[in-house]
Amino acid sequence: MAGTKVGEVTHFFTDISVAVLNLTEALHEGDTVRIVGNETDFEQTIQSMQVDHEDVKEGKPGQEVAVKVESRVRSGDAVYRATS
Repeated sequence: MAGTKVGEVTHFFTDISVAVLNLTEALHEGDTVRIVGNETDFEQTIQSMQVDHEDVKEGKPGQEVAVKVESRVRSGDAVYRATS
């Protein structure tokens, strides 16, 4: 797998297409991530993220951040920072 694992999906809100990510590495607005699971495999750029309903530019290891996602994700899907 190309890229560094930065966390995994813990929850997905289907009505608003928002994933909650439990981070193991820092994640920044503007980073490109690849989300991979049994039924999931896509890349997208992080446009915005929130911690406790507050907009943040960076998520830190150990935090849970909410991000808008372009496709359905599932709990347990791995999140990688894509390398170019």
